[in-house]
Amino acid sequence: MKDPESISYLTQQQAVEIDELLMGPFGFSVDQLMELAGLSVASAIAEVYRSSEYNRVLVICGPGNNGGDGLVAARHLHHFGYKTYICYPKRTAKPLYTSLVTQLESLSVPFLPPEGLPQGLSNDFDILVDAIFGFSFHGMPRPPFDDLINLLVSIKEHDQTHQKLPVIVSVDTPSGWHVEEGDINGKGIKPDMLVSLTAPKLCAKMFCGPHHFLGGRFVPPSIVDKFKLRLPPYPGTSMCVRVRKPPQVDVQVQIPPENLEKHGEADPFVQFQKWFDDAVAAGLKEPNSMALSTASKDGKPSSRMVQLKGIRGEGFVWCSNYGSRKAHEISENPHASLLFYWSVLNRQVRVEGFVQKVSDEESEQYFRSRPREIQIGPAVSEQSIVIPGRQLLHKKYKELEEKYSDGSMIPRPKHWGGYRLLPEHFEFWQGDESRVHLRLRYFAEEIRGKRVWRIVK
Repeated sequence: MKDPESISYLTQQQAVEIDELLMGPFGFSVDQLMELAGLSVASAIAEVYRSSEYNRVLVICGPGNNGGDGLVAARHLHHFGYKTYICYPKRTAKPLYTSLVTQLESLSVPFLPPEGLPQGLSNDFDILVDAIFGFSFHGMPRPPFDDLINLLVSIKEHDQTHQKLPVIVSVDTPSGWHVEEGDINGKGIKPDMLVSLTAPKLCAKMFCGPHHFLGGRFVPPSIVDKFKLRLPPYPGTSMCVRVRKPPQVDVQVQIPPENLEKHGEADPFVQFQKWFDDAVAAGLKEPNSMALSTASKDGKPSSRMVQLKGIRGEGFVWCSNYGSRKAHEISENPHASLLFYWSVLNRQVRVEGFVQKVSDEESEQYFRSRPREIQIGPAVSEQSIVIPGRQLLHKKYKELEEKYSDGSMIPRPKHWGGYRLLPEHFEFWQGDESRVHLRLRYFAEEIRGKRVWRIVK
C-alpha cells in the first residue's frame, strides 16, 4: 500500500486520453471496461461492508458510462448476496445498456423511480451507491439528478435520529464534484467510500472518507509508462486495492482521558454515536457487538453477546428468538443492561434500562433486510430447546431452502423479532495507563413532563 501522496492523480484531459487509448489501439470495448469497472466497485464494497450487516443496497445510476458501471456493480452485488435495488431515471436505448437492464430484470432486481424512493432513505437501505456522473461530466446537474444528489447530501447533514446511517459509495468521482477541484463549495456529497477507476482523478485528493479504493485492473504497461503513472499493486487476484489504510483512531491524541468530562456531550445518544463512530473508524471487527444482561424474576442473572441493529425511537434495538432464555427473563423482569467494549480504544459503554418488544412492522422490516440464507435460520432454530443433534437443524434448513428455492418470500417466524432497550442510565468509561480511569454518567429524569439527562462527572 503506497502513500497517497506518491500515487498519480489524473486531470480530466488525461482521463479522457487514457480512455481513448484503451478503446482504440489497445482493443478494449466499452462493455469490457464497464464489466471490469463494475466488478471492481462491487469487490471494494464487499471487502468493507459485509452483506450480513449491510445488506440493502440502492444503486443510483446516471445516463452515461458511470451509470453503466453502477448497473454492472449491482448485478455482481446481487450475486454476492446483497439485496440490490436500482434507481435508473434516464434509460437509454443503446444495446449495451438495455442488455444490462435485461440481465438485472432477469434476476428480479427491483427498479425504483425517483418519486418512488422512500423518504430520507435511512430506514430502507444500508448502502447507497452514487453512480450518477463520472469524470467527463461538467456543468450543473439537471433534474432528476440534482434532487438525487441533494438527497444524498442531506442524509449526512440532517440526521437527528441517532440511528445508523446508510454508507455512501461513490464510483470514480463523487457526483456533483468538479473532477479536478473537488467539492468546491463544501456542500457536495460526503461519501464514506470512493472507488477510483483506472487511476484516481485529481478530486480524489480532497476525499476525506475512511475508504479509498482503486479498481479497474486493466491498464497496460505502455499506458503506465506514457503517463508516468504511479499506482499501487493489486494483491493476489483482487480486482481492487486500497489507496490508503483505513483511519486508525488514536484515542490518547483524540480525547485525552482527563479531558473526557470537558468533551462530553449533553445528550448521551450523541456521545454514544461519537464513540461508536470512533470504533468503526478504528477498523474494529463487529463494533456493534454488545453483551446483553438479563435476570429472572428471582434475580438470577445471565449474559450473552448480541448485535446492535440500530438506535431507533430513543432506544437500542436487537433481534432475538422470543422463545429463548433471554426472552423469557425479559418477560418476567424487563430491566436489562447492555455493555459495549472496544479494547483497542480502551473504552466501554454501559447502558441500563427497560426492555420492550418492537412493533411487528419494525421486526418485519429488519427481517426483510437480511440475506435469504440468514432469513431461514430463525425459522429452523428453536433457542433454549434441547434437540437430538445438529443433524436435525441441517435437515430442517435444507427442507426450507428447497421449499423457497423458487425465490418466493420467506415468512418471518412469529417467534422471532426485535427488542428495544429504553435507557435510564449511561456510563461511558475511558481507561488510562495510569489506572486512574474516567467515568461519565448520565441519568434520565422527568422535569415538567419532559425527559432530560443529568450528567454526573
